[in-house]
Amino acid sequence: MPEAEGLYSDVKFKRDKGNTHGNASSPHESQDEVRILKKQPSTELPDTQQQSESGPRCRVTSERAAVFVLSVLLAASLIALALTFYKNNQTKESRWAVENNLKVYSTNYTILQKMIDERDAEIKNLTERFSAVKPCKPESPFKCPEVNRDSCTKCPIGWEPHGGKCYYFSINKATWTSSRDECRRKAGCLVKIESREEQEFLEQKVRDKMTADEDKFWIGLTDSETEGTWLWTDESALDDSLKFWSGTEPDNYLEVNPDGEDCARMGERGGAVMRWFDASCENPHKMCSETFL
Repeated sequence: MPEAEGLYSDVKFKRDKGNTHGNASSPHESQDEVRILKKQPSTELPDTQQQSESGPRCRVTSERAAVFVLSVLLAASLIALALTFYKNNQTKESRWAVENNLKVYSTNYTILQKMIDERDAEIKNLTERFSAVKPCKPESPFKCPEVNRDSCTKCPIGWEPHGGKCYYFSINKATWTSSRDECRRKAGCLVKIESREEQEFLEQKVRDKMTADEDKFWIGLTDSETEGTWLWTDESALDDSLKFWSGTEPDNYLEVNPDGEDCARMGERGGAVMRWFDASCENPHKMCSETFL
C-alpha cells in the first residue's frame, strides 16, 4: 500500500563459546544480542517513483508521434487536393476542347449543307435548261442552191452564165478558206467541175483574166481532212474520170510550207486542159465561184 511504512532489521545472534554441545538456550538465557537497524521509510512506492521519472519522456515521444501523423495526413490531404484540382482542370480543358470542336464541326456542316443546296439548285436549273433544249440536227454539207435551169432567170451582176450556172471570178486574193466563205456569202460556192466541157470553159476564162503569171484561181477541191483523199466543198469525192492534174500533181510539196499542199487551184498560161495544181491553203489567190441559174 502506498501509505505503509517498510521496516528493515538486521538481527545477529551470538553463540556461547563454552556451551557448544548443550541444548539451545532460550532467548532470555542465551543473552542474545539483537541489533535493529531502521531505515527511513520512503514516501513513494517504487512503481510510483519509476513512473514519475519516465513520465515526461513518454509525453514528449507521444507528442512527436502525433505531430508526425498529423504532418503525414496534411501532406496526403494536400496531394489529394492537388490531384483533384489537376483532374478538374483537365476535365475543364477537355470539355472546352470538345465544345470548340463541336462548334467547328457545326460551322463546317452548315457550310457543307449550303454548298450541297447550291449544287442541287444548280443541277435542277441545268436539268430544266437541258429539258428545254431541242436536240440539234446534224449539219448537212453545204450545197450550192439550185434554180430551175429552164427558167429565164439571169445571173447576178458581175456573174457570167454558162451551162445553166453562173460563175464569178474575183479580183481580190485570199486564202482558200476565206475564198470559200466569201462564195457562201454570195449564195454560191467554189466551183465543182463536173465535166470536161466545164473544165475547158473555166481554163479559157482563167487564162483571159490572168494579168500576171502569178494570177491563180482557187477551185472547191481539198484533201485537208485526209491526205490524198480529195473532196469537193459539198464533201463529194473527186471522180477519177474527171481529174485534171498537171504532170506529177498533186505532189504535196513541203519545201515552202511544212504543212504541205492541201488545196487545189488552176491558172497557167498555155492551152492545156490539164491545169490543176495542189498548193498551200494559206497562199493568197483569186477564186472561181459558181451558183446555179
